[in-house]
Amino acid sequence: MQINPEQLKQLIEACLFVQAKPITLKEMRETVLAPFSVSRERIRTAVEELQRDYLPRGVQLVKVAGGYRFQSREELSPYLQVLWQEKAPKYSRATLETLAVIAYKQPVTRGDVEQVRGVAVGSHTIKVLIERNWIRVVGHKEVAGRPALYATTTEFLSYFGLDTLADLPPLTDPESLAALFSNREQATEQLEESTNE
Repeated sequence: MQINPEQLKQLIEACLFVQAKPITLKEMRETVLAPFSVSRERIRTAVEELQRDYLPRGVQLVKVAGGYRFQSREELSPYLQVLWQEKAPKYSRATLETLAVIAYKQPVTRGDVEQVRGVAVGSHTIKVLIERNWIRVVGHKEVAGRPALYATTTEFLSYFGLDTLADLPPLTDPESLAALFSNREQATEQLEESTNE
């Protein structure tokens, strides 16, 4: 069955609006576009046109976690926060540092994370990250005890607005990881100060 370019854009746009998570070109082609004879390149062209169409709007079509989704413009976030009844959960420094080590050094064991952080990693910290679906077990290290190897998930990429791990800020030396933690702490303090004003 054939579909004209305008109908293709409309169907892709509607698909992206109703989907709760990023959707890849392949998923579009295999689901909502399955009844039509549409090449991957034609889908990509339609998505790129939609991205251009949404550039001046309050909502943008962005590529994250290997797929596409609509999201509000970042600069509008402070104004839109009043719409959310629930506050975003606060994560401990240990949780965020553990996540950063896993993201940058994956796959890693709990012992690897402890070595970088210099302190023990509580099982609760790992549990929180797994429950949040930001990390998962991807295997076991072939050493005594066969400890679990952890890596990030596509949900991690999606939540932090990254398309791939290559989009993480570069760390050029060991001090960069320490700087990352202190910058995050300063940003958290500034956010708390601005919230209390």
